[in-house]
Amino acid sequence: MATTTVTPINPDGGNTGIKSLDVNRYATKKTIAQGMLDIALLTANASQLKYILQVGKQHEFYILMLSLICTSIGLQAFVGVLYVIIGGLNINKSRDHRAALILNDLILLGVFLISLINIIISGFGMEQSNAHIAYQYSAAYNRKRHELYPEKATDSPN
Repeated sequence: MATTTVTPINPDGGNTGIKSLDVNRYATKKTIAQGMLDIALLTANASQLKYILQVGKQHEFYILMLSLICTSIGLQAFVGVLYVIIGGLNINKSRDHRAALILNDLILLGVFLISLINIIISGFGMEQSNAHIAYQYSAAYNRKRHELYPEKATDSPN
């Protein structure tokens, strides 16, 4: 791989003294950062999936959330496979140009859909439906407490 450097030049033809930009290093850092964000999103989706499966059908949007989270994880896996495929292409060869363009477009579409789905997931939220679940647990706890300690069955929190 050849490295390309870009050095700004003053209008008078001299060097500005600014460190030159190594395009490959920049691209590598950008790719690593993007990979870390992808892993963070996948981890967040896995955590959301665990939560929605633990709560079960008590969650008011169970089917919707389950399908959106699974779709997001599936699309992330698909985009990951496309990244691996596009990484194996040599864009210096003209025969790989068309494939690279198509794969880039598919990746862009996949990332857009993943973002859209996760915005919808955030809109429905995981915390919004916790109020009625907390109430159910509280009511069950109070019933059990009154069964075990009927003499303390008062409205006071003690």
